[in-house]
Amino acid sequence: MIAPASAHAQAAQAAQVAADSGNTAWVLISSALVLLMTMPGLTLFYGGLVRTKNFLSVMVQVGAIASAVSILWVLCGYALAFGPATNGWLGAGAWMLKGSQDLLRSGTDISERTFALFQMTFAAITPALMVGAWVDRTRFGWVVGFSVLWSLIVYAPVAHWIWGGGWLASALGTLDFAGGIVVHTTAGVSALIVALLLGKRQGFPRTLMLPHSPSLTMAGAALLWVGWFGFNGGSALAASDDAASAIINTHLGASTAALAWLLIERIKVGKPTSVGFATGAIAGLATVTPAAGFISAGGAIMLGAIGAAACFPMILLIKHKLEIDDSLDVFAVHGVGGIVGSLLLAVFASTALGGNGYAAGMGMASQIGAQLVGVLTVALWSGLATVLIAKLVALAFPMRVSEDDEREGLDLSSHGERAWEMD
Repeated sequence: MIAPASAHAQAAQAAQVAADSGNTAWVLISSALVLLMTMPGLTLFYGGLVRTKNFLSVMVQVGAIASAVSILWVLCGYALAFGPATNGWLGAGAWMLKGSQDLLRSGTDISERTFALFQMTFAAITPALMVGAWVDRTRFGWVVGFSVLWSLIVYAPVAHWIWGGGWLASALGTLDFAGGIVVHTTAGVSALIVALLLGKRQGFPRTLMLPHSPSLTMAGAALLWVGWFGFNGGSALAASDDAASAIINTHLGASTAALAWLLIERIKVGKPTSVGFATGAIAGLATVTPAAGFISAGGAIMLGAIGAAACFPMILLIKHKLEIDDSLDVFAVHGVGGIVGSLLLAVFASTALGGNGYAAGMGMASQIGAQLVGVLTVALWSGLATVLIAKLVALAFPMRVSEDDEREGLDLSSHGERAWEMD
């Protein structure tokens, strides 16, 4: 005789509704595309921009961060970001692999497990974006320790505030379709803070540190571009017209920004470059991301152009005027792009401009206010928390390698390998 099910089990069975197979398939594919952005997209994009002696160190750092954060996401990160219980600041509930994971995610027709997988890929790539700020000089142990704590202390709470039912979205109406605030503002601001804490690379800014392989950077940018369709399109959480609109806007934003960057380079330095095309595309992608599901195609083209116009001079300001060694321009491209797109979302989401409108009960002015509060709050939290985490981890693992190790290159000094054997 089979024992009767518990009241909890009966309630779970009653609530169980079959997930939509088409939407589930799309979100699973989108998860794979976001992972493609991380490995190999981001590793090739950043790896091509560094000198030969540090290529492998970039790849190992990105891979280790994504792996460690993925495991942590299953253990507790997902519950903190998307747990069903909330006080407005943090989520709480069962671990992802326990409890009612077979039930549908609230507000969707995909399972909780499918949603958790998709969000795992976001959690994995966000701290990996910061690698570009500290290349050439950071100790591997510090990188992993910092990134793991950062994912719990910075990323998970911010994801909850905006996407998990927390206070920024529910109380203020802050919007972020796919990560302009949650991903790009957090990573961009934190990257800038780490660059300041670390100090400059040996020789910066006197020594010209050219990318060792623009071709790899172009390949990485291409993978990021394609993977971004899953990043933004998957954020619709359904194989729907909203996903199609987000993908079209993503492509138009990247295309416009890449071409605008080439034009700016032609005017400023005399030649359009492959690295410029790749950097412009990423700037456009970061700028359009927070608004991708809320705006029209025309709005996406405008955001792409504005993103390039905002990010290009920011690189010059940070590196050449302020001489801050954010080595691969993480803040200037991801941070500034994400912030600009998050703020201008309130303009281009207007129905008068073909957008989908604002959060319930809000007009343009109130939406601008909500976006501004969201950006400023997240930037402030990211910066303060980054200082504390960096200093804490440095008690166990020094942030920088020795001067000799830096001169030799991190591939050999930290990992005992060379990327290219020319013998």
